[in-house]
Amino acid sequence: MMAATLDGRAIAARVRARVAAEVRAAGLAPGLTVVIVGEDPASQVYVRNKAKAAAATGFRAATIALPAETTEAALLAIIARLNADEEVDGILVQLPLPKHIRAEAVIEAIDPAKDVDGFHPVNAGRLAVGRPTLVPCTPKGVMTLLAEAGVTLTGARAVVLGRSAIVGRPMAALLTAADATVTLAHSRTRDLAAECRRAEVLVAAVGRAEMVRGDWIAEGATVIDVGINRRPDGSLVGDVAFAEAAERAAWITPVPGGVGPMTIASLLENTLIAAKARRGLA
Repeated sequence: MMAATLDGRAIAARVRARVAAEVRAAGLAPGLTVVIVGEDPASQVYVRNKAKAAAATGFRAATIALPAETTEAALLAIIARLNADEEVDGILVQLPLPKHIRAEAVIEAIDPAKDVDGFHPVNAGRLAVGRPTLVPCTPKGVMTLLAEAGVTLTGARAVVLGRSAIVGRPMAALLTAADATVTLAHSRTRDLAAECRRAEVLVAAVGRAEMVRGDWIAEGATVIDVGINRRPDGSLVGDVAFAEAAERAAWITPVPGGVGPMTIASLLENTLIAAKARRGLA
């Protein structure tokens, strides 16, 4: 068996086109403001890509670039201003932040109704209890990929490898809500390879290059690789050894070109949802 590749770029393009059509139909111009602190090269690339995609979809996109020495108080003041700005529907603060700024304080300062990253504890709590909310973009994008592949989640054995608040935990909640039977595995899990072999759906989000080997994959499994790791030669690889896993899986996402484009597409979806909700159009 050789796995079929889930083309995140193509699927994300369809999502963006649908969002753009909804924006035109509703006569909206959702406002998205991205805040970046410091000059981390990867973060700058992500922010440019998000702003470009938002503008191309008919949003009013703005970027606030702050120097690395910006104080936490100054950043919180900017967030307070954006919270009060009726022209702003979505606020995204690019992570990671400089070490002197507490990410938790910044996330909690964002109005939950404008938290298009879906990280605010209010939104996390709503997700945990199954209420409608703004969902973290990467797990949301993964669910779209699974739907596009026609993967049946009801009753499926799903393993999420990684327990971060940004990906792993919300991913487990979304899969549970879709009636999968979910195991949330991590670095302390006994016999991690055996747990992965049980999975009909495996979502890898640990941030370790090619940690998941081919013999960790069940025949016919769907493998979603959230990881993005840079090798010394500059090339990018995921958390899964792609070539090995592709020999056993039914579906697999590439790195790059898999989950990454879906994250940005999901951000646009969230911003449109927030804009409609703030106008009573949801």
